[in-house]
Amino acid sequence: MYRKTKLKNGLRIITIPQKETKTATVLVLVGAGSKYETKNVSGISHFLEHMLFKGTDKRKSPMEVAEELDKIGGEFNAFTGEEYTGYYAKVNYSNFDIALDWVSDIFLNSKLPTKELLKERGVIIEEINMYRENPMMYIGDLWKKVLYGDQPAGWDIAGTAK
Repeated sequence: MYRKTKLKNGLRIITIPQKETKTATVLVLVGAGSKYETKNVSGISHFLEHMLFKGTDKRKSPMEVAEELDKIGGEFNAFTGEEYTGYYAKVNYSNFDIALDWVSDIFLNSKLPTKELLKERGVIIEEINMYRENPMMYIGDLWKKVLYGDQPAGWDIAGTAK
């Protein structure tokens, strides 16, 4: 069973205790996705998803961001959809405080360094190309394009190479 809590500042928290597991996952879901984008910023939610791993005041570089969870056997990732973008860390439950600090730090204190912006643009273009070369992914994108046309629901979540 899960429990919903709403803090005074409006933040909603859902906790799902699972006694049978020895892991803890901290997930931040943000109401930011391709559905809320305009043509001139199509893909910005996905771009920011990538950029939040590039460094904070506390964790100065992408290496430091990754290293903290890597050294305790944790895993992390992010994803972007039409309505939400999510950032998460999964660790042994004894390291829950580290995961909570890590996720909140990248979400609230990311620096978005210019040199990383240019580098990540290339990474995202490669990701777009990779999806186009995967028939299952590509047909899904084409279907959305035909079904919804030239509007956010019909655009690629990752944006364009432009």
